[in-house]
Amino acid sequence: MMRKRKNFSWIYIVAMVFTISGCKDDYTYVPGIRSDFDPTPYSLEYPEYFPNLQIPEDNPMTVEGVKLGRSLYYDVKLSENGPMEGFSCSACHNQTTSFSNNVAGTSVLAHVNLAWNKSFLWEGKVAGNLEDIMKFEVEAFFKTDMYVLKSDPNYPDMYDDAFGSTAINSQRTAYALAQFFRTLISGNSKYDRVYRHEESYTESELRGQEIFLTERGDCFHCHTFPLLTENLFHNNGLDSVHSEENYGRYNVTGNMTDMGLFKTPTLRNVELTAPYMHDGRYATLHEVVEHYNTGVKHSNTLDPIMTKPGKEFGLGLTQQDKDDLVAYLKTFTDTTYINNPNLGSPF
Repeated sequence: MMRKRKNFSWIYIVAMVFTISGCKDDYTYVPGIRSDFDPTPYSLEYPEYFPNLQIPEDNPMTVEGVKLGRSLYYDVKLSENGPMEGFSCSACHNQTTSFSNNVAGTSVLAHVNLAWNKSFLWEGKVAGNLEDIMKFEVEAFFKTDMYVLKSDPNYPDMYDDAFGSTAINSQRTAYALAQFFRTLISGNSKYDRVYRHEESYTESELRGQEIFLTERGDCFHCHTFPLLTENLFHNNGLDSVHSEENYGRYNVTGNMTDMGLFKTPTLRNVELTAPYMHDGRYATLHEVVEHYNTGVKHSNTLDPIMTKPGKEFGLGLTQQDKDDLVAYLKTFTDTTYINNPNLGSPF
């Protein structure tokens, strides 16, 4: 069962009277919205067993806002004249791979169910909500030139439809992107359908589930139901000595206890999001499973889960066990998500 959330607040209208503008003229006064501004509320749908989603009162979901955000997500104009010139969000986050990139030797976190996150990027560099991470992307990563968007023949009207005036600035750009990101919801994998008693696991998948959900594999401690991540940070034993590129969370906090800790990625659509780990060192799910089975390296900040009694030399999984666990991981694949035309390019 899916639940619908209608989110709209007239506090939004008041809030949008005063907004920040683009990177080149931040915090400039923006004229008030037009008196006949009446955007269409957007109803988000997600499984009833997902956590309740909180929508900021100053950025309610609207059809017009989502449409604008979707266009910005796929438009290289977001990066024109900036350090990432020629790239759109979609350049590194392809829908067919659950909005990840599949480029060997690199790894980007998939854009899936990020609306429930409270920190973003592998090291948790940005904390808060989607508005905060989108503000970072617009102002610090892409360094979006607002004059490029203002000179586009379509965007002034789209911003007018979404925000009640043709003014284009970094806050409105970030808010529109945040609205689109909230629609990137995956909740219809076999894993979900089995939970809803609509389908059944194979014998191999059942054996893999047993490994995943018990102390044999210990996967469930970090990859929790239903989002398949607890959105925390862990040192999962990739390195015994940490070089600068693998400092992880330490780069944000400066705390030695955070050395080598990285964000727990969701396992939703994990079959599609290779390569794996923060540095893309593993090309296949079997390689990932083998890391936990025999390849965990010890350091001062290694997560205690990796050093439980009986696991000093790995998990002791047989080849059949590993095949079964991979079979279970593949039940997290949501083909409706990667084929949803409403999430694809509007161009």
